[in-house]
Amino acid sequence: MKDSGGSEMQLKGFHFWLLSALNIIFLLAGQGGGIILGRIYYDNGGNSKWMSTLVQSAGFPVLLIPYFLIPLSKEHSDSSNQPPPPPSMIKVTIIYFLLGALTAGENMLYSVALLYLSASTYSLICATQLAFNAVFSYFINGQKFTALIFNSVITLTLAASLLAINEDSDKPSGVTRWKYMFGIIAAIADSAVYSLILSLMQLSFQKVIKKETFHVVLEMQIFVSLVAACISTIGLFGSGEWRTLSGEMHAFAAGKAGYVQVLVWTCLGWQVCAVGVVGLIFVVSSLFCNVISTLSLAVTPIASVIILHDKMNGVKVIALIMAMWGSGNYIYQNYLDDLKARKTHLASADTATNVEML
Repeated sequence: MKDSGGSEMQLKGFHFWLLSALNIIFLLAGQGGGIILGRIYYDNGGNSKWMSTLVQSAGFPVLLIPYFLIPLSKEHSDSSNQPPPPPSMIKVTIIYFLLGALTAGENMLYSVALLYLSASTYSLICATQLAFNAVFSYFINGQKFTALIFNSVITLTLAASLLAINEDSDKPSGVTRWKYMFGIIAAIADSAVYSLILSLMQLSFQKVIKKETFHVVLEMQIFVSLVAACISTIGLFGSGEWRTLSGEMHAFAAGKAGYVQVLVWTCLGWQVCAVGVVGLIFVVSSLFCNVISTLSLAVTPIASVIILHDKMNGVKVIALIMAMWGSGNYIYQNYLDDLKARKTHLASADTATNVEML
């Protein structure tokens, strides 16, 4: 009986880390690629903030392919093996609309920030999202904090703060010091709204939807992206920026084909990222998801130096090292929590077995 319980826990642990690793890859690859492509769009002559906002959510139809092709999986149930009752359609609709509206706002903040900041600077500033998420997770999700998590939050926040006072910044061409500071403010606000979205998503899974299946993840992303795309489209036409798109395409430095490819691949990149985000929320937690997203700090700045020729000065190197250290602290804490949970489960299984034998 003990061996059976131990094997079962090992299998569950393997599935947990396999799902976590897969979602981490989706998140890092999608986020890093999306940021670099967004900067390429601006560097090559793109100037529409609403178009930059729209492409972050417009790729959601791609998710319909796995949604209809992958078989439905069994839902996690409670101890009585009875599935939870389906949530109210009205509640779910309200949740999707609110999350979609917040996502559209967060996407616009991202577009403004990336317009005035280099890809590497923007990525490092985004480390502040962990500090915001720590607060939101504490009040919304009941997240507990240890010394390692606290150290992670402080370290990542300090890493981002270094960039705000960095005089030797690699501002994009034509960006003044005031626009650079405005970009930093927009990036910090972007991080705050993004963190709020993560915590609200986790709360929705726990309190309203009460399901943990791959299809639920896709449904969440599809409908939230649909709302965000609709709002972004209204903004694109309402602002009049749609009139400039034809001129942008003809004047794009990489040509018309390059213009279309940048937008299409940006759409796909952000959808891959979004699947990883929502997946990590229900597999682990919103705070863990936020920490993992900061690991792109180890990828995006380096990739930006290679692809976009961003400067990597001493301040950025220090910020990067601090960010990696802070992320590592939280990942190690999550490993300790998982190890403790396994031991507790095995102890409970042994106790139940002994009771049955008596």
